[in-house]
Amino acid sequence: MASSLSLNATDTHVLDVDPLIDDPRTRIVVCCGSGGVGKTTTAAALGLRAAERGRKVVVLTIDPARRLAQSMGIDSLDNTPRRVKGIDDTAGGELHAMMLDMKRTFDEIVEAHADGQRAEAILGNPFYQSLSAGFAGTQEYMAMEKLGQLRAQDEWDLIVVDTPPSRSALDFLDAPKRLGSFLDGKLIRVLMAPAKVGGRAGMKFLNVGMSMMTGALGKLLGGQLLRDVQTFVAAMDTMFGGFRTRADATFKLLQAPGTAFLVVAAPERDALREAAYFVERLAAEDMPLAGLVLNRVHGSGAAQLSAERALAAAENLDERGIVDQGGGNVELRTSPEAGSPAPARDTPDEYAQTPDKTPHSAPATTPAPNSPAISTPAGATTDDAPADHATTDRMATDQLTAGLLRLHAERMQLLAREQRTRDRFAALHPEVAVTEVGALPGDVHDLAGLRSIGDRLAAGADPAGAA
Repeated sequence: MASSLSLNATDTHVLDVDPLIDDPRTRIVVCCGSGGVGKTTTAAALGLRAAERGRKVVVLTIDPARRLAQSMGIDSLDNTPRRVKGIDDTAGGELHAMMLDMKRTFDEIVEAHADGQRAEAILGNPFYQSLSAGFAGTQEYMAMEKLGQLRAQDEWDLIVVDTPPSRSALDFLDAPKRLGSFLDGKLIRVLMAPAKVGGRAGMKFLNVGMSMMTGALGKLLGGQLLRDVQTFVAAMDTMFGGFRTRADATFKLLQAPGTAFLVVAAPERDALREAAYFVERLAAEDMPLAGLVLNRVHGSGAAQLSAERALAAAENLDERGIVDQGGGNVELRTSPEAGSPAPARDTPDEYAQTPDKTPHSAPATTPAPNSPAISTPAGATTDDAPADHATTDRMATDQLTAGLLRLHAERMQLLAREQRTRDRFAALHPEVAVTEVGALPGDVHDLAGLRSIGDRLAAGADPAGAA
C-alpha cells in the first residue's frame, strides 16, 4: 500500500464522506475552493457515488471547460439537467448533470416574473443583453439563482454544486450582495426616478431636477446607451425587489442545516492558504462546513527508505563506478575504442630466464593453477571477455539503480513538503475534518475514473494507491 500524507487522529478529524451523502437530511453539497484544485472532478465523483448508493442526484457545474460532460459520457451539458447513463442503479439512485447557462438563466427569470410585453422589451434591450452576458458577478449570482430553482423543484434529493472557476472562491458568496448593491445603488435609483413618479409631476421633476443629471450622463455614457439603460431600468422596476428577495432566500438556504460545504484544495501552500481563508469566511457567515477534501496527495510504496538514505546509496553506486573505471577496468583500458594501444609492460622473470620464451609466445603458455592472472594485451582475443561484459552490465545496472534512487529521494522530499503544508493547515484549523484523495497516474475522463475518485474520497485517512 502506498504511503502518503498521514492524518494524525489525535489532532485532526477524519472526514467520512459516505455518511454525509447517505444522510437524507443532506440536500445540498457545495464544492468550493481556488481554481485548478479539482472541484469539478470532486463534485462529479461525489454525485456518482451518492447516486450509486441510492440517492437521486443532480450535479450543477459552472465550469466552462465542460470536463464534467466528458467524464460522464455526455456530449454536452446545458441549462437542463440530463440523466447520466451507465451508472450502477441497483440501489435505485439516479444521476443527472447540467452546466449553468448564465444568459439563459437570466432570461428564464425575466420570463417567469414579467408579463409577455414587458419580458419582450427587456430581452430585446441592448443593455440587458450586455448585462446578462458578462456583468461582473452575474455568473455567480445566476449560479445561486439556479441552485434556488433546483431546490424549489424538489425533484432531486441531493444537489451537488461545483462553484464558478473565479480568481477567488469567495466570489460565489459575495455575488448576491454585489448585485444587490448594484440594484440599490445611487445610479439605479436616479434612473428609476422618472418611472416611479408619474403624470405631470413626474415630467416636471424630470425637467427640473434631472435634466442636468441626464445631460451629464448622456455625455459620459452616450445618449443611446443612456436611453437603453433607462428603458431597461423602467422595464425591470418591478423585478428588482424579486432579485434581492431570491438572493436573500438562497443565501439563507446555504446557511441551512441541510447544506454542507466541502472546501477542496491541493497539498500546496497557496491552495491551502486560500482554503484556510475560506474556512474562516464560512464560519463568519454561519455556513455549515463539512470538511476539507485534500486532492492529489502523492504517495510512495517504499516510504521506509528516506530521501537521505536513498541519496547516500546513489552516491555510493556512483563512487563504485568511478573506482571501476579508474582503477583497472579491463575493457576501458584495452579496447580499441580507447584511442591508443595499451602501454608496454615489463617482461616477467620467467621469460628472461628461458631464451626460447618471448612475450609473443606468452598466450600459448598455460599458467599454473595458483599463479596470478595475466592481463591480456590490446588486440588479443581472450577468455576474459565474459568478465568484461559482466563488469559493463554491472556498471549499467548501478547507473540505473542510482537514477531510481534519486527519483525516489525526490518523491520523498515532495511528500515531506506536502506533509509540512498539511500540518500548517491542521495547526490553524484542527477542528476541520479532512479526507485525502491519492493522486491518480492519469486524467479522469470516464465514469470508471470518477468511481475511483469516489472510492478514494471515502477512504479518508487511508488514500491507498496514490501515484
